[in-house]
Amino acid sequence: MHDRKRDRTGHYAFLKTGRAFFKALARELTRKPRVHSVDSFVHFYRDQGKACPSTTTVYRYIDAGLLELDNMTLPKKLRRRIKGYKNAHKRKNKKIYGGSTELRPAAVNDRTGVGHWEGDLVKGIRLADEPALMTLTERYSRTEIIVKIPDYHAGTCLKALQDTIDDYGAKEFESITFDNGSEFAKLSEIVGTQIYFAHPYSPWERGTNENANGLLREFFPKGKSLRAVTLVEIQAVQSALNHRPRRILNYLRPCDYYRCMA
Repeated sequence: MHDRKRDRTGHYAFLKTGRAFFKALARELTRKPRVHSVDSFVHFYRDQGKACPSTTTVYRYIDAGLLELDNMTLPKKLRRRIKGYKNAHKRKNKKIYGGSTELRPAAVNDRTGVGHWEGDLVKGIRLADEPALMTLTERYSRTEIIVKIPDYHAGTCLKALQDTIDDYGAKEFESITFDNGSEFAKLSEIVGTQIYFAHPYSPWERGTNENANGLLREFFPKGKSLRAVTLVEIQAVQSALNHRPRRILNYLRPCDYYRCMA
C-alpha cells in the first residue's frame, strides 16, 4: 500500500511517466566526451517544452538507485569536497613572478567584458618531463582553451602560451591571470597581453579556471600519463565544455557568449 501511494506522489510519478527523459539523460551522460551535466540537460529538455523532474529530484533518484545511472556516471559529484588551505600562511616570502592580481583593472574583477582569462596546468603525472595540459578559461563567458604541452618547464610554458596568443590573435587576450608556480616564471616575457599572477596559495583569485580544471578531471584523471592523449581528443573535450549550458550563464553556452572561440 505504501509503495503504491509513493508511486502516485509527484516526486516518484516521473519514474513511470518520464521514461523518455531518463533514457535521453542516460544517453547524454554516458556520451564520451559528454556535453551535458544533469542540471544542464534538465533545462535543455524543458526548453523543448517537455516535462521532466527537477535537477534535485534526478539526483535523489540516482542516490536511491532508482535509475540505470549511478554515481559513478557523475565523477564530478563523487569528487566534490571542500578544499582546505591550512598551510596558506606558510612561505609568505615565495617569489611572485610579475604583476599580482591587485593590479588588475576593474573590468577583470567585474567581468564586464570578454578578453580576460585565467590559466594553469592540468597534470597527469606530476613529473616535470611529463606532458601536461595548459588550460585557459575566459572569465566572462567561461570559454575554455586546452593546449597539450610536452613538459612543464618554464620555457615550454612560455612558448605554448605565446603560440596560442599568436594563433587566436592578441586582440582576444586583454589579460591572463596565472598561478604563481615556477613553471610560469617566464610568462612576464609574453608579447600581446598583460600577464598577472595570483598570490601564493590563493587559488580563489583564479577560481573560474580552478572550477574548469575540476571539470577536466573527468576526462583526464590524476595519476594517468597524458602521453597518449591526442589532439583530436583534446579538441573534442574543449568543444564539449564550450557547448555545455551553464547555470551561471542562465543556461546559455560559453560558445553563445564567445562565438569565435567555439
